[in-house]
Amino acid sequence: MTSPRPLVYAHRGSSARFAEHTRAAYLQALADGADGVECDVHLTRDQHVVLLHDPSLDRTSTGTGPVAERTLAQLRELDFSSWKGARIPDEYGARSEQLLTLPELLDLLAAAGRPMGLAIELKHPSPYRLRLEERVLEILEARGWDRSTSRLGSLQISFMSFDAESVAFLLDRVPAEHVCMLLDDVTVEELRAATALGPFTGGAVANVLKAAQEDAEAILDAGRARIAGPGIDYVREHPDRVRAWLEAGLRFRVWTVDEPADVEHCLAAGIHEITTNRPAEVLAQVGAAVG
Repeated sequence: MTSPRPLVYAHRGSSARFAEHTRAAYLQALADGADGVECDVHLTRDQHVVLLHDPSLDRTSTGTGPVAERTLAQLRELDFSSWKGARIPDEYGARSEQLLTLPELLDLLAAAGRPMGLAIELKHPSPYRLRLEERVLEILEARGWDRSTSRLGSLQISFMSFDAESVAFLLDRVPAEHVCMLLDDVTVEELRAATALGPFTGGAVANVLKAAQEDAEAILDAGRARIAGPGIDYVREHPDRVRAWLEAGLRFRVWTVDEPADVEHCLAAGIHEITTNRPAEVLAQVGAAVG
């Protein structure tokens, strides 16, 4: 008998094809057959929850400056899709419709009419601190989210953060099996790159990165959060720790897995969920591997 295949989550939607976090990227993820989608969230100045990865607008829009200093109406005036250089089919919405709020994503996923996973990453540091988490939970509860099961209609919702304070806040309000502690591997190369900022600033950045990794490992070692969310490099570099967490019953959600060799590594390691920018390709590879 073959074991169940890993679930495949679309990272910021099908973001290899369309601009990340856009309506087009999430509609494409649904068309690709993704088992779930991942999104990053920030608060606007007027306290709307919007889907964006960066705290600033510079990389993925025609705007500049912090997301937190703009109202939703101001953000709607910006172009969040053209930077990718991919033509958006008419059925995926106009360019002016590509920015999504969390409620809009919930509507889009519910309209799919099939069971889906939704992994919401709370981005920190935020100038609004834990108000971000509060607003996300308020939005979900207003729509009938069941806190005990973390279900909202056909959606199974989980929460993620690299920030230990955010995870601790969530664990007080959401069952641990629906909370994911994200972590990355702070390598010597990254520490050296950080020191390029100068001995004082670089050292401070390196210390913060390493402390965040150690905090995350301690939370997972203690089994407080029941979903481990390491990057694929962490999985490769720390096989013993990964094995120990698997044996302790933690569920694994690994990011960002785009290369065939990385998919194979996840399959061999017994990973439960694969997060990828290329859900169609990864689903095809996983399906062929597990028969």
